[in-house]
Amino acid sequence: MSNKKVGGHPLTVVNYPKQSVSFGKMSITMGFMMLFFYPGRLTAHMGTTPNIKHIVVGRCYHYISLINPSLRYDCEEIWRKFEESVVQQSSCNVTAEDYHQMFHAVPESWTCDKFLFWSKTRVLMHSYAAVLRNFWTLEDTLVGFMFNDLIWCGQNEDLGFDYGSCPPWSACMNHPVFSLWRKASQNFAEMACGNITVLLNGSIDKAFNRRSMFGSVELDSLNPRRVNYVNIKVVTNLDGPFIESCRQGSIVDLIQILQSRGFSWTCTDNDQTLMILQCVQNPDHSTCQTHVDGTIRSN
Repeated sequence: MSNKKVGGHPLTVVNYPKQSVSFGKMSITMGFMMLFFYPGRLTAHMGTTPNIKHIVVGRCYHYISLINPSLRYDCEEIWRKFEESVVQQSSCNVTAEDYHQMFHAVPESWTCDKFLFWSKTRVLMHSYAAVLRNFWTLEDTLVGFMFNDLIWCGQNEDLGFDYGSCPPWSACMNHPVFSLWRKASQNFAEMACGNITVLLNGSIDKAFNRRSMFGSVELDSLNPRRVNYVNIKVVTNLDGPFIESCRQGSIVDLIQILQSRGFSWTCTDNDQTLMILQCVQNPDHSTCQTHVDGTIRSN
């Protein structure tokens, strides 16, 4: 154990002894899992997803019937509120507030200590949540479940969606897909409580990016009076590159922002479960035979 400083603040660095990771004793059957870092949510370059109404309404019924049967929502009414937010508007003129009525129709409450945020680690994040089964992601909410991986946009001159073409997110600030995810991300972060986890990609520059959904929306929406600890987990590909960590790069900027806002935090460079998820695919890799877990904490 040693003491260090980030931004003038004292830190405690905890170095755990080397551990051997035995795969023969593990009962996890995850051959289908594969680590790669998703560059971000969908970029709209085609038209509205075909049959979008059937998909969204069908996912809604699936969610309230099988995933969370305790919920009592009117899926057709949710669709109507969504449709009213988008149609008869320019593809670049749908704001987050335009979805207010739809979100008002789907109030949700979430259990503390289970909130998982992520940036550029989409596939690994879902694998991590599936294995531990005690995390709640944005995509696990009803709205996140209904609209995940879909594209949509309206058109001024017609009552309906534009199935021919939708602009990319970068084309406008008020893109209808971006605005919905922005509102959903804001709501999710505002409700976060207890100990939360943030999963970041240490194999890219700017693992913490102020322009990402986490950096631009979710981080600013977290409430230090509701959140006890922000637990940062930085993961890299087995073969690297090893660009960022708890002690260098943009992660340090994130830590400084958390400290300035009064959050308590931890930062781990090599979480054992995340390591195993990668090693299942490549158990002969040298990193999978022995690994060191390093954690730094705020005092």
